[in-house]
Amino acid sequence: MDELLSIASRNHAALPLDILAGLTLLSIAPFVLVLSTSFVRIVVVLSLVRSAIGAASLPPNPVLTGLALVLTFVIMTPTIERIEHDALRPYAAGTMSQRQFLDRAVEPLRGFMLRQTKRRDIDVFAHVAHRPADEAPERTPLTVLIPAFVVGELRSAFAIGVALYLPFVAIDLAVAAVLMGLGMFMLSPPIISLPCKLLLFVLVDGWALVCNGVVASFR
Repeated sequence: MDELLSIASRNHAALPLDILAGLTLLSIAPFVLVLSTSFVRIVVVLSLVRSAIGAASLPPNPVLTGLALVLTFVIMTPTIERIEHDALRPYAAGTMSQRQFLDRAVEPLRGFMLRQTKRRDIDVFAHVAHRPADEAPERTPLTVLIPAFVVGELRSAFAIGVALYLPFVAIDLAVAAVLMGLGMFMLSPPIISLPCKLLLFVLVDGWALVCNGVVASFR
């Protein structure tokens, strides 16, 4: 009887800690998931496309964010399925502890991030965190892997953005040269170039091409 009371007392004391840990994980989960998925690259590329077109507020931010979230879900579906199979189902069945659940849930995300991250980025943040220089990437802690992954995603997004910017810059230069040649110095070039860029973007089905290209850029 005393042993049962002792076990019940320990479980009762651990329950608030479990609830606190669960609430903490829920509060940081959106932040971590955004930084450890394909969302960063996609939303930056879409924002750069909007900037290149010259329409500062069209499409609006909620539309770009929603499209980025949908594409992120499409790209991350295999990873999500692995997390569900390896972690969520066993944990829901009560066959693993919270610690095992977290370890198994992190592994698919770690594999996805490692496929996108260059070794030099990992080395930079490993040096910042004072980690061993010869540590295998598979043993890299998330505190090193996540910032390395985000930096690599930003680099890739900017590289894609430069390639997307060039046609629109060419249109701006061509319109400015034509207006100068005609002596229309008082007419602002964006007034003419914006409809031209929009027409070109629609004719080549630009949004579909951009979405297909950014999805295909993931390994």
